[in-house]
Amino acid sequence: MLNAIQLADYHPDTMGWYDDVLTGLQKSHKTLPPKLFYDERGSRLFDAITEQPEYYPTRTEQAILDARIDEIAALLGDDVLLVEYGSGSSQKTRTLLSHLPNLAGYVPIDISRDHLQQTAVSLATAYPHLRIMPIVADYEADFQLSAPDRIAAKVVAYFPGSTIGNFHPHEAVAFLKRMRQVCGDVCGLLIGVDLKKDSQRLHDAYNDSAGITADFNLNMLARLNRELGATFDLNAFRHVAFYNRDAGRIEMHLQSIRSQTVHVNGLIVYFDAGECIWTESSYKYTIPE
Repeated sequence: MLNAIQLADYHPDTMGWYDDVLTGLQKSHKTLPPKLFYDERGSRLFDAITEQPEYYPTRTEQAILDARIDEIAALLGDDVLLVEYGSGSSQKTRTLLSHLPNLAGYVPIDISRDHLQQTAVSLATAYPHLRIMPIVADYEADFQLSAPDRIAAKVVAYFPGSTIGNFHPHEAVAFLKRMRQVCGDVCGLLIGVDLKKDSQRLHDAYNDSAGITADFNLNMLARLNRELGATFDLNAFRHVAFYNRDAGRIEMHLQSIRSQTVHVNGLIVYFDAGECIWTESSYKYTIPE
C-alpha cells in the first residue's frame, strides 16, 4: 500500500504570510491573509464546517457529482492524471476515484503536510491500485507535477468546493492561467463555482449554529499568538460574516468587541470598539459571469 504513495514536498513557506500580516494590520481597513486559516487545527475545522447542515456548498456539489458522475467520467476518459488543488480530506474526490478505475494517477495538492499524508494513506487503503502522488505545496506558488508510472492521456485539474470564489475575479483569472502553466496548455478543468442565491441562505452558510465557522475564523488569532507571540485575546473578538450584494461576495471579518491594543511581534496594533479585520471573501457568480 505504502509503495503506491509518492510524496513530493516543496516545503511551502508557512511563514510566508508574515509580511502580509504586518502590512494588513497597518491598513486603515485591517486585513489578514486567508492562508492563515489552514494550520492543522484550521484544516480540521474546515472539514467540520463542510458537515454542518447550513453549509450547502459541499452537500450540493456532492449531489451534482452523484447525479452527473457517469457523464463526467465519460468526458474525462481513461488514463487521466487527476490533479486536485487544495485537496484537504479529498472526500468528494472519492466519488471520482470510484468511477475512474483507469486513472494514470491522482495528485492531491495541499499546504498542510500532516493533513495530506493522513489523507493519502487513507486513499491508498481504499484504492490500493491507484498511483497517488501527493504534493505538499502552496498551490499559488511554483511547483511541478510528478510523472506517473504510465503516460497520461491528459491532465485534468480538479478545483472543487467553490474555492475559486476566494479570489477576487481578476485574481481568479490569473490563478487559472497559472494552473494551465502547471498542468499544460491542453489540460482539462473540473471546477466548482458557487452561484448567487438567496441572501439568507448565503448568510446562514457562513454563520452555522454550532459556531464552527466562528472557531475557524478565530483560529487565525490563536495561530498568530502561537507562532508570532501575538497577544490577541480571542474573547475580545467575534466572528462576523455577511453577504455584500453589491460586490457579489460573502465577507468574513473578526470584529473587536472593545477598544484594545494588541502586540504582534513588535508591532503595536490599536483597535476601536467595533473595528474589523477582514479575513476572507467568497465571491458568488451567475452563469453568464
